[in-house]
Amino acid sequence: MPVSIRDIAHQTGLSVGTVSRALKNQEGLTEATRVRVSEVAHALGYDFSRLKQGRIRRVVFLLHRQHEGESASQFFSPVLQGAEAACRAAGVALSLITSDPSEPLLDQIRVHQADAILCAGFFEPEILTALRHTNKPIVLLDARFSGINSVTPDHRLGGWLATRHLIQSGRKRIAMIGGSLAHFSIAERARGFRQALFENKMLADPALEITIDDVHDLAASVRSALTALMSLPKPPDAVFCYNDSTALAVLKCCNEQGIKVPFQLAVIGFDDIVTAAQAIPPLSSIRIDKQALGVVGINMLLHQTQATSSSVREVVQPVTLVVRESSSDD
Repeated sequence: MPVSIRDIAHQTGLSVGTVSRALKNQEGLTEATRVRVSEVAHALGYDFSRLKQGRIRRVVFLLHRQHEGESASQFFSPVLQGAEAACRAAGVALSLITSDPSEPLLDQIRVHQADAILCAGFFEPEILTALRHTNKPIVLLDARFSGINSVTPDHRLGGWLATRHLIQSGRKRIAMIGGSLAHFSIAERARGFRQALFENKMLADPALEITIDDVHDLAASVRSALTALMSLPKPPDAVFCYNDSTALAVLKCCNEQGIKVPFQLAVIGFDDIVTAAQAIPPLSSIRIDKQALGVVGINMLLHQTQATSSSVREVVQPVTLVVRESSSDD
């Protein structure tokens, strides 16, 4: 038999009315009560699609404060524009919240009277768990988390395409400058990088893989990484950067240090932000349709039922390789 609200009430010792209000995220309950009811409901396997969801009239677009920098905004601004266009076409209001773990995010969501949540980019697992316990429709953009619907670019394919391009260009020692593997997108790009090396019978050399720790001082971090790579007994002849901002910083360092791109070092990035094509030399990259990411996310929100363990959708969007002068000798 399917799990009922009465079953949850019995398990929690709360009234049926309290459980119903908690599952619907209605006012007048403590956060502890909401979380307790939601946790028990998930543990028992309650079918959240049985809750009567009203028409979605307001969507909140969540963005972590770590994504507020200029380079990150070149990625997330088009995503937001796509989401806004989809909401406008559907007669839905969209508002933006930027937050970090130190702020009362759930209170902010209530102030915005959101019916559904579009969560863009990286968020700590604790925050995603708290969002899931609101029992509102949620879609993640460019991230994945257990029990929540998501839309992501094909990051692994992108890492593979970038690395295969460098290999096919005749490069023999290919480095990767990456970021924290706690980010789903970065981890997938790294997997694609290693997969391309493996398929072409090229050993992955740990000395050629450097993780940038301090993204707040990107220029210094990239300078240190590039110096370490080019000081190796056998330096790389190509570098795959986990995003365009890092690749652009590499191009700047190469210019400062007299490293000829692409003849001495081929460089390729990821995301194809606007400034990639404007770089000197123009930067090769993996193109993501960022506006489409926002459109698909909103459409999934508007047409989904509450995700359950057996109904979670993980939509993967295609990516394409864009070759420019930074990686091509032609």
